[in-house]
Amino acid sequence: MTTHRKAHPKVEDLIVHRWSPRSFDQSEMPVEDLEVLFEAAGWAPSAYNVQPWTFLYARRGDENWDRFLAQLVEFNQSWAKDASALVFIVSDTLMRNEKGNSENHSHSFDAGAAWAMLALQASAMGYHTHGMTGVKFGEAEKALGIPDDHRLEAAVAIGKMAPADQLPEGLREREAPSDRKPVSEIAKAGNFA
Repeated sequence: MTTHRKAHPKVEDLIVHRWSPRSFDQSEMPVEDLEVLFEAAGWAPSAYNVQPWTFLYARRGDENWDRFLAQLVEFNQSWAKDASALVFIVSDTLMRNEKGNSENHSHSFDAGAAWAMLALQASAMGYHTHGMTGVKFGEAEKALGIPDDHRLEAAVAIGKMAPADQLPEGLREREAPSDRKPVSEIAKAGNFA
């Protein structure tokens, strides 16, 4: 889908036109396509190249689908049920190497970089992604077997976009790409204040 977003002409179209719909068409996603998304995510930069991310996933209709969907808050379940895949992004809070384990200050930052790569690759392949923190944190970690020294960051719905009219009524009018803050609001030369 081409959006009507405006950006500096040097910003890549793939970045400008990526957006997060909620309306998915319930189609099956080939495992190979999902693996390509994960490989793209794996190319993200990370501190000391420790690559602290793990992607837990379920494909529509597989033995994990209902359990994964149940880990989302009810609002997100109402639309994510139509996605082709659900992914939970987990980061390792420790930097593990031959010298031992130490705190990894950038684990969330690095996992976020991996998620961004996944989202852009999905767009390049004709899929859409919708990241969400509407997750049953506290319950989901147990249900997904996430160790205590890891952090559940977010969930992602992936699929092919469908018409907005299949969404619950309150979401239909919101099914459009959103604008972004101008650079003047997000970047500051010098100190924060």
